[in-house]
Amino acid sequence: MDRITGTTIEADPRLPVIRTTRDFAAPPGRLFRAHTDPAWFARWIGPDALSTRIEHWDATTGGSWRYVSSGEGREYAFRGCFHEVREERIVQTFSYAGNPDAVLLVTTWFDDLGGGRSRLRTQSLVDSFEARDAWLRSGMEVGLDQGYAKLERMATDDAA
Repeated sequence: MDRITGTTIEADPRLPVIRTTRDFAAPPGRLFRAHTDPAWFARWIGPDALSTRIEHWDATTGGSWRYVSSGEGREYAFRGCFHEVREERIVQTFSYAGNPDAVLLVTTWFDDLGGGRSRLRTQSLVDSFEARDAWLRSGMEVGLDQGYAKLERMATDDAA
């Protein structure tokens, strides 16, 4: 099966929003599972140099989550709440413990492209352009690219 690569990251010039898009050679149900099943999520999230442990995970509407990524002697904790969890869309908050005031409201869509292919889209809203630009400077593109590459491998592995 052909692999699809490349994550598009866009900063909206009119709103403090970050949008990402990536196509996958996997059905939307697999991508949804990778975002809601804690064992799957821990396997793909973040850069290759970090490993992730789930401390709390309730991927239901009204649930919450917390995970810690670690590597090279450092830890990075993240937490949030699931506002809505449906097979085609997840709405949640996302914050980094090192900057708890910079909370993102993230909507993730799982679009069916047919033929076992999907498009994963996210929109992350923050409270200011400064906060948005800080996220963009944080190195998030490395984590997204490497994480989505792991997700691609997982989501297309018949044994997953």
